[in-house]
Amino acid sequence: MVQLSSFDVVLIVLFFAITLFIGIYVSKQSGKSAAEYFLSGRNMPWWLLGVSMVATTFSTDTPNLVTDIVRTNGVSGNWVWWAFLLTGLLTVFVYAKLWRKSEVNTDIEFYELRYGGKPARFLRGFRAIYLGIIFNILAMSAVTLAAIKIGAIMLGLQPWETVIYAGTITVVFSALGGFKGVVYTDFILFFTAMAGALGAAYYLVGLPEVGGLEALLQHENVVGKLNILPDFSNTEALITLLIIPLAVQWWSSWYPGAEPGGGGYIAQRMLAAKNENHAIGATFFFNIMHYALRPWPWIIVALASLVVFPDIASIHQAFPLVAEDKLGHDLAYSAMLTKLPSGLLGLVLASLVAAYMSTISTHLNWGASYVVNDFYKQQINKNATEKQLVTVGRLATVTLMVCSALLALVLTNALQLFDIILMFGAGTGLIFILRWFWWRINAWSEISAMFVSGIVSILLNFTDLGIYFFGDEGLFPAWAKFPMIVLVTTIVWVAVTFLTQAESKTVLQNFYKKIQPGGPGWQKIVLEARQENIELENTKAGWSVPSGILAMLVGCALIYSIMFATGYIIYGNYLNGLLLIGAALIFALLLMKLWKKIKVTIL
Repeated sequence: MVQLSSFDVVLIVLFFAITLFIGIYVSKQSGKSAAEYFLSGRNMPWWLLGVSMVATTFSTDTPNLVTDIVRTNGVSGNWVWWAFLLTGLLTVFVYAKLWRKSEVNTDIEFYELRYGGKPARFLRGFRAIYLGIIFNILAMSAVTLAAIKIGAIMLGLQPWETVIYAGTITVVFSALGGFKGVVYTDFILFFTAMAGALGAAYYLVGLPEVGGLEALLQHENVVGKLNILPDFSNTEALITLLIIPLAVQWWSSWYPGAEPGGGGYIAQRMLAAKNENHAIGATFFFNIMHYALRPWPWIIVALASLVVFPDIASIHQAFPLVAEDKLGHDLAYSAMLTKLPSGLLGLVLASLVAAYMSTISTHLNWGASYVVNDFYKQQINKNATEKQLVTVGRLATVTLMVCSALLALVLTNALQLFDIILMFGAGTGLIFILRWFWWRINAWSEISAMFVSGIVSILLNFTDLGIYFFGDEGLFPAWAKFPMIVLVTTIVWVAVTFLTQAESKTVLQNFYKKIQPGGPGWQKIVLEARQENIELENTKAGWSVPSGILAMLVGCALIYSIMFATGYIIYGNYLNGLLLIGAALIFALLLMKLWKKIKVTIL
């Protein structure tokens, strides 16, 4: 536990006051309609939305998660989430403009644009509850768990105290300000969080126990953790940490903020953009900041923690009041922060509060948008007034906060929850990618994938069947569990797609006319319409998806080059760092040329 100076307290109180003021200030305009409350009238610029996306994923559980990964599997263990860059850039260069064209209020509303009849209505309502409430609460509880651990280590707070203090202010400004309040505060939250992360990394490397960056990199506890790529001679580590994430995970699994084809709160921000180009710009900016630059301050602190707190026992010894069920490697990040001096400590605590508030407020507004637009308005009160919709949105916001806080009180580890969410979404991602470009996918495809993925995940993770197949003496190695869920789910949903009736001609034609997805997957529908003297193509431009996929690959090379270059320069390997910077410049020039082919002409 640390002692806060008066200056530290002033910084934190000032930060709280600013965020509350913003929420109250925009509350009147946000309360005018559901569209204002959840999408801010669809007039947001790319830079503000991009910063908001970054701030949202800059949550309190992320540095804890990265610390846990680095201490357990080394720097290369981060490929479990670095692989999602492919998902992110596919969203940027292919799906961002499609989402903005759809003009839906939530990505769940998309179901009744793409599909028809009772299956579409069921899918929309069920997914609203499944994602907006159940998965959303799981994600928020992981963030709140991280806040609880930080509060216990740094301030000696009981779990319920952290939940009350941090949660109350967050839920108040989220409920009042709606989406506009969330995005405006995100702008402040991002810079506060980034300054805190950089300041903490710089100071903590200079601790006498650590001895500076050079001493850190040569320490016996750290040397084996530095590789950015897994050890290629260790087959199991290579498959688990690199091959599965890059070959299977990024396209097959649903995860909040990294949904294949876009979705969730990322889609919410694309839908709120001024136009399609602003949607593309926002998501590209987000991916650069999220993957190329932001992880390194957390990684440096995680490596330094291996010197100061080499194992969990040393953390427990230093902080004996922490409950045993909350002990884990993820505590090392907040344990290191207790060594910060006055002033910087206040800034870092404010940055952690900022990270918590940004993520939770986004999840609250996003989850409430599902409850209001896709469940309450569709299933309960179709004639609800705008005022009623906003009221229900605010009530849903408070309810989601309470439920996630209660769950956080019984959780122990953020990495476990990350793995569970990843498993439950395994095998569904390919549908989210293909449903825009293949007419044959129907509502039953998604319904079957959703249920099979969940059922198989439960069977393999929480029953004797999983132990039989994937235990220490099982028939298959442990790393095969995730691909197995993907394989079973994919086989089932593809079979269901062909065994069930396709969507009606009217639904398919209306979808194509509005979205203009193009490509061979829709040729049958386009040709059939022409035979009926119906022209679905309303653009002379060619199919932009091939250029988009090429841009995705070049963009990945660009961002990974920047990420690797940053790491090598930190490690003192300046030659490789400079070579990668040169490669990044070449990839940037190629991407600029490709961008011209993808950019949408706004009339």
